[in-house]
Amino acid sequence: MRAASVSDYRELARRRLPKIFFEYIDGGSYAEATLARNVADLETIALRQRVMRDMSKLDMSVTSLGQTFSMPVGLAPVGMAGMYARRGETQAASAAAAAGIPMCLSTVSVCSLEEVAATGAPPWFQLYMLKDRGYMRELLARAKEAGCPVLAFTVDLPIPGARYRDVRSGFTGSSGLSAALSTAWDGLMHPAWMWDVWTNGRPHTLGSVAGAVTDSRRVTDFLSWIARNFDRSVTWKDLDWVRETWDRPIVVKGVLDVADAKDAVKAGAQGLVVSNHGGRQLDGVRSSISALPGIAQAVGSDLEVYMDGGIRSGLDVLKAMALGAKACFVGRAWAYALGAGGEAQVAKMLATLRSELAVAMILTGCANVRDAGRELLDAEA
Repeated sequence: MRAASVSDYRELARRRLPKIFFEYIDGGSYAEATLARNVADLETIALRQRVMRDMSKLDMSVTSLGQTFSMPVGLAPVGMAGMYARRGETQAASAAAAAGIPMCLSTVSVCSLEEVAATGAPPWFQLYMLKDRGYMRELLARAKEAGCPVLAFTVDLPIPGARYRDVRSGFTGSSGLSAALSTAWDGLMHPAWMWDVWTNGRPHTLGSVAGAVTDSRRVTDFLSWIARNFDRSVTWKDLDWVRETWDRPIVVKGVLDVADAKDAVKAGAQGLVVSNHGGRQLDGVRSSISALPGIAQAVGSDLEVYMDGGIRSGLDVLKAMALGAKACFVGRAWAYALGAGGEAQVAKMLATLRSELAVAMILTGCANVRDAGRELLDAEA
C-alpha cells in the first residue's frame, strides 16, 4: 500500500505495530467524543474557492519565537515514539529538521533530550510538572544545556485521563504471566517491528526521566511511575518557579478556555497551544478548532497562538491559520507515519502536508500564508 494521506499512514501503522502501541497512538479518553470532534469540526469548515488570481509565487513560511518555519506546521510532543520505530524520536527530529520545521519532544520520550538534540536540531522541550521538583530543575537545566529553544509547559494533564483502549489492549492495568505472554505474542505477530524496535531499538526506557526512576525495567513501568508523580497542585505561579532555571520562551500547552488564555498572558507566557490533548484527557469538551477563534481574538496580539488536535491535511492547516493560529502542531499524523516506516515515512507525510497546503492556498487565492484570514472561509456553507 502506498500512502497518499494521513489516514493511509494510520492504516500502515495499524498493520506494522503491536496492538498495544497502535491503540496508544490512536485512542482517546472515555467514549472518545472529543477525539472525534477534533476531526469532524475541521471537516465542517468550508474554504472559499477563488479563481483567476496570480498564484505563481507562494510563501508558506512563518516566523515565530525567533525561528522560521518553512510552513506553519510543527511536530507536537508524542509520548513513547521510540516504541513505534527504532530510536523513533531521533528519526522524527531528523525528518522535521530536513523539512525546516520544529519538533517538540515529549517528557515521556524513549530517547533522551540529549540524544535527540545530537541530531543537530535541538527540539522544543515539552515539560510535565512532576512532584519531584529537584529533578524538574535538573531536567530544565539539561534542556537548556542541550540547546532546546522553547519550553512547552503542558498544563492539561494534572492526572491522566481514563483511556479505555489502553486497558483493553493490556497497555495499562495488566500484570502477571498472562499479561506478559499476551504482550509477547502481540510482538511476535509483528516481526518487522520486533526486529526494528524490540531487538535493535533499545534501551526501552523513558530517556529524559530515567534518572528519577530506580525500580522500573519496562517502558510501561516508567509510565506508571510518571502517572503517580504528576503534580495536581500546579498553578500559574509555578511559571515563576520554572523561570528560575529557564530564561527562554515558554509556551503554555493545553489551553481551551478564553479565561485561561488570558491568565497565560498575565503569567508572562510567550505563546500558547489551543489543545485538548488530542482528545486524550477530559472527554466531552469542545474541539480545538472551535476554541481557537475566541482565544486568538482575545489574546492573539499579546502572545503567539498555536493549535493542535485533529489536523489531518494541509487543508486543515489553512483553516486553522484562517481562524487565528500562527502555526499548527500535528501529533497523530507524524506518529502514524513513524509507525508506518520511520524517518522516510515522516518525511513523505510532511511533504504531503506541504503539497496539500499549496493546493489550498492556490485555490483560495492566498499567496502568502501569513495573510490568511476569515476571508478564506465560506461563511454561507
